[in-house]
Amino acid sequence: MAKHELLEQIYTIVAQIPEGRVTTYGRIARMTEGATPRQVGSAMRHLPAGHELPWHRVINAGRRITEHGGAARQREKLRAEGIVFGANGRVDAQLLWP
Repeated sequence: MAKHELLEQIYTIVAQIPEGRVTTYGRIARMTEGATPRQVGSAMRHLPAGHELPWHRVINAGRRITEHGGAARQREKLRAEGIVFGANGRVDAQLLWP
């Protein structure tokens, strides 16, 4: 599958994540036709300018925010949607989508 087709699949899936829920790079990868979790992470890092995708709703398999340049902003955006982080920095498994 061509790279741009995988990106389209990833972006289509991310666009469906409802407010107040999160999913993981791996879960998104499994919904595509061959993307890896690493490719999903790369797609989130290289979103086109002016996009409306809820990139902040994608977290790592440990149900934590991966440390990166936008991690503080991601945490703020999730908290604004009612996502609560436990003392261990993890999101409750019940908030995972789908």
